[in-house]
Amino acid sequence: MRVLVLGAGFGGLELSTCLSDAFGDDVEVTLVDRNDAFVFGFSKLDVMFGRALPDAVRHPYRDAVKPGVHFVQTEIRSIDPAVKRVETDDGTFDADLLVVALGADLDPHATPGLTEGGGHEFYTVGGAFAARDVLAEFQGGRVVIGVLSTPFKCPPALMLHDQLVERGLRDRSEIALAMDFGRPIPPSPDASAALVEAFEARNIEWHPRTEISELDPARNVATVRDGGEMAYDLLLAVPVHRAPAVVVDAGLTTDGWIQVDPLTFETSFDGVYAIGDVAAVGTPRAGVFAEGHAAVAADHIAARIRGETSDVQYGGRGICYLEFGKGRLAMVDVTFFGDKRVGQLVGPSESLVAEKAEFGSSRIRRWFGREWAAVPA
Repeated sequence: MRVLVLGAGFGGLELSTCLSDAFGDDVEVTLVDRNDAFVFGFSKLDVMFGRALPDAVRHPYRDAVKPGVHFVQTEIRSIDPAVKRVETDDGTFDADLLVVALGADLDPHATPGLTEGGGHEFYTVGGAFAARDVLAEFQGGRVVIGVLSTPFKCPPALMLHDQLVERGLRDRSEIALAMDFGRPIPPSPDASAALVEAFEARNIEWHPRTEISELDPARNVATVRDGGEMAYDLLLAVPVHRAPAVVVDAGLTTDGWIQVDPLTFETSFDGVYAIGDVAAVGTPRAGVFAEGHAAVAADHIAARIRGETSDVQYGGRGICYLEFGKGRLAMVDVTFFGDKRVGQLVGPSESLVAEKAEFGSSRIRRWFGREWAAVPA
């Protein structure tokens, strides 16, 4: 049995590990990714804000040695889901079962002015590492953190505040956060209220239901969708997220994303599954949710390989750690059941710092078989 997994992020790594644990060398799992290393989303922010060096947060895929799993670093050129065939720069791969875990690509060109010097994206590994130098050279002024579309991942307004305080620049700086939601974390009113309170305490401007549509680098002005403007000296952008072009070209998407059975993650193509950010599941596009998708999809794939069926269903639960500054973290425990969303806030407290560090360390232990100490908050 040949299982081909496209994408080695949270979802691809967890699913490959689950199948390795279940079958060892009896099932051939090929894990494909264009990158040579894995980097946690929170590690990108650690580098961006000077807490860690780039080499310390990269986890080379060559170190992920699992029975039955073979990693191939290559660029995917086309996907034929009907026959489960994938063309890459490293040749053609045919599979009995195919898992698409390619995440969401960023499209900075979708926002006029962003690629012309109007702002800095920090969601790719390269963008976050480059933003480290941008922030190190910043000497004060008005900073706008703009979420340019939904869906998106959480922006780091409180981390920026702490860094400016540490550098003695906060008194001559302003921070504004703009996003097209009524509250920072829609499923959790308690967490949203705590964040808004933290923004107010730190004099961070909160602009809800505000979507930046265009940037004017010549004037350092961002145009808001309703026609208003926001001036800035430095703009940190969360760019538009889209399904990778190779997925769209394969005919796998509807309304921009891959439609799946939200309980099993199988697509409309027999034996083809989609997990993580690229799948239209109704959960946030974050690694912990991709990991949850992977565990359920792996159970169904394993049952299929054995000639059985699985009754495991995805419940939509995930956690998110929020930086509140001064060595304190909060955790939001969110569960999605269709349209019902429940979010519970834990903290903020200093005790959650070690828990977040163990969250990262345990994944590296599981996926890569080695110890790693995540950078403490």
